[in-house]
Amino acid sequence: MSQASAQGGAESAAAGLNVIRVSDLLAPERVKVPLDSLDKEGILLELVDLVASSEGLTTQRDEVYQAIWEREEVLSTGIGEGVALPHAKLGGLEAMVMAAGVCREPVDFGALDSEPVRLLFLLLSPEAAAGSQVRALSRISRLVRDESLRKRLVSVEDAGRFLQVLEDAERAI
Repeated sequence: MSQASAQGGAESAAAGLNVIRVSDLLAPERVKVPLDSLDKEGILLELVDLVASSEGLTTQRDEVYQAIWEREEVLSTGIGEGVALPHAKLGGLEAMVMAAGVCREPVDFGALDSEPVRLLFLLLSPEAAAGSQVRALSRISRLVRDESLRKRLVSVEDAGRFLQVLEDAERAI
C-alpha cells in the first residue's frame, strides 16, 4: 500500500470518528412541535428559550438571543427548501447544544431561495468549537436536502416522533 493510500485511509477513519450526529445534539425538551410564534423574532426566541431552560442558561437568555439575532442580521440562516439553521458561538458554553422546531405556518425568514421556513435547527457552540460547528451545520444541511425527510419532519405531531424520524434518517446514511 502506498503512503498516500495509507494516509487517505487514516484520514477517512479519523473523519469517521468526528461524525456529528444531529440526533445526539437534540433532546425531547429542546424540540418543539409546533412552535407557537408566527414571526421570525418570536420563533428564534422560542428556540433560545428551549436551550436556555434545558441547559441552565436562563440568566444568559438575552445574551444567547442577541448572539443568534446578530448572526441572523449578517445573513439569513434560511438555507432554502423551508429550512433555517440559526446558529451562534457563545463564550462559556462547554459543548454544542441544539434546539429544533416546526413552524405551525410557513414564516418569512429572508431565506436564500425566498421560500418561507417551516423547519428550524438552532445550534449554539462554544467559541473554540468553530470546526465542530461547521461539521454540525454541514451534517444538518446534508440531512435536510432529502425532500421526503423534510416532509416527514414537518408533519410530525410531537418531539418524540421528530427525534425518531431524525434518528432513522441518520442511521440510513
